[in-house]
Amino acid sequence: MTDATAMITATDDVITETLRSMIAIVRELGDDQINRRPALPGANSPYVIVFHSVAATRFWLGTVIGGEQIPRDRAAEFTATGSVADLQQLVDSLVARIVEWVTVALTEGVRDRSGVGSTRRHQIATATPEWMLSHVIRELAQHLGQLELTRDVLVGSAQL
Repeated sequence: MTDATAMITATDDVITETLRSMIAIVRELGDDQINRRPALPGANSPYVIVFHSVAATRFWLGTVIGGEQIPRDRAAEFTATGSVADLQQLVDSLVARIVEWVTVALTEGVRDRSGVGSTRRHQIATATPEWMLSHVIRELAQHLGQLELTRDVLVGSAQL
């Protein structure tokens, strides 16, 4: 296995594992709880956290690195609602494309540096593909932790 192949596989594995961990949590909560927001200022529902995570990953990997023009409405991500099945479908669709986009990043580089619609135009214009992949992993890990805490608050408040 070449170094590039090993890096592609490792990156794909980490992103996929993180997304699958998110799906396990929303499955555990079920449709009746995933659209609830904890009674905390600015808190997001589990659905919103996963939906936003998928959209952000699709943006960075698919639009920026892959050069595909995948529509994104960032503001709408924070009001989204739906079912566990909806999120499962979104994650499955994303997971099916990750290795392709990571391969592009590590063999070709970044295909679209325009940064249209992003709050990080400077990073898109200048960052390495490796930085972008690390950014995706960091954001997914952060949101997985947020989702775990959100679950704990929702489950704890339901038991009161």
